Amino acid sequence: MPLILATASHYTPRLPWIWPFVAILLAIAILPLVPKTRPWWEHNRHKLLVALLLAAITLLYYGFRGAGVVQHGGAGAALPTAPGWPTVRTVLDHAVIAEYVPFIILLFSLYVIAGGIVVRGDVRATPLVNTAILATGGVLASLIGTTGAAMVLIRFLLKTNSERTRKVHTVVFFIFIVANVGGCLLPIGDPPLFLGYLLGVDFFWTLRLWREWAFLVAALLALYYVWDTWAYRHEPPEAIRLDETRRQPMQVAGLINVLWLLGVVVAVATLDPSKPFPGTRWHALPYLREIVQLAMAGLSLLTTHKALRRENQFNFAAIGEVACLFIGIFITMQVPIEILQSKGPELGLRHPWQFFWASGGLSSFLDNAPTYVVYFAAAGTLAPPGMALMHNVQTATGSIPVELLVAISCGSVFMGANTYIGNGPNFMVKAIAEQSGVKMPSFFGYMAYSCGILVPLFLLVTLIFFRG
Repeated sequence: MPLILATASHYTPRLPWIWPFVAILLAIAILPLVPKTRPWWEHNRHKLLVALLLAAITLLYYGFRGAGVVQHGGAGAALPTAPGWPTVRTVLDHAVIAEYVPFIILLFSLYVIAGGIVVRGDVRATPLVNTAILATGGVLASLIGTTGAAMVLIRFLLKTNSERTRKVHTVVFFIFIVANVGGCLLPIGDPPLFLGYLLGVDFFWTLRLWREWAFLVAALLALYYVWDTWAYRHEPPEAIRLDETRRQPMQVAGLINVLWLLGVVVAVATLDPSKPFPGTRWHALPYLREIVQLAMAGLSLLTTHKALRRENQFNFAAIGEVACLFIGIFITMQVPIEILQSKGPELGLRHPWQFFWASGGLSSFLDNAPTYVVYFAAAGTLAPPGMALMHNVQTATGSIPVELLVAISCGSVFMGANTYIGNGPNFMVKAIAEQSGVKMPSFFGYMAYSCGILVPLFLLVTLIFFRG
């Protein structure tokens, strides 16, 4: 396991030192919304500049402070690290080499491969057809990631509904289901869960979230079907006539990429260097998993006709934005994680419902991936009576209560849908819809949808699954 900083009280950072982490998250949340800063922030080089500047401040803090001791994955031998380069190198090893590199390679691979799959067609935009598209996306999101599923289906959904006048609600529910809730069954589904996998959670453990996933997806699909049925009945007759006459059979091109997607899934599931290959005693070489993923992405670029990617309007800008921002996030979040490892028991969080709403509430307005890690660290300091523990994970105690991990996982993934900034694909879908002529709601207009639809459903999820 990668090295992590220990949490001896005399080395615990003071709370003000979380400001670089808070600053980068506020920059992500606010700068795109302010008219004077939006044009400047649109360039990825400016995002990288901000991220590296704040990361450098965090590294300077560690360089002057020293780490005291270092632990192997929350357990094992303790080694002293002196102020200066030894401590900085330890932080970089953990934050960049062990976490950021695998994280960004997975997202990059899924993004590239999904960008080679084109779904064409203009079928009738009936409530049943639209609901079926959303349901398909809700399943695909766990298999190819929320970003991948959104990229594959959003343009087809918009084309299908191009003749209809009432379609904003369809895009909003697409964000709810495909860009967020649907991705909670596998670590490749949503970034928070992949970070949990890197922190020691078993690859297939997230399948146990199927009850929460099925309930929320089914509830959202039912609500959408009722809403869209009403909207369809109130469409102008000429819009329905155009929808029925302008039809193009559905086609899927670039299916070779399904093979490369399966290669990524197999690599992530079986080539964890900290665990033996299934059925053997052999351990994969370090970074063999990442090499295979990059190879799958490379094969996708080689075997997919360039015309298909042009048809998908594929480029590397979106994944470049993620790469630029997250290098800063992964480094600056080491301070709040270290504080939570030391002070977690003092937060007063004990019950699953508290972790569900705490992780979800923060995920609504900050990126849900670092939010997951912060509460993962906090839960790892606890051992509530009667709760089963998952061992061999990277927390201060080397374990985490399973019920709390379920709550954190669901809160981080589900409530990323509450705002445009809760999860990366949300803004991507909004931008693509607006390019297609859909007048999407403002930041607070979108929150009116989420508060009216999602929050009541989250209360039901709490009552059904997280009462303890």
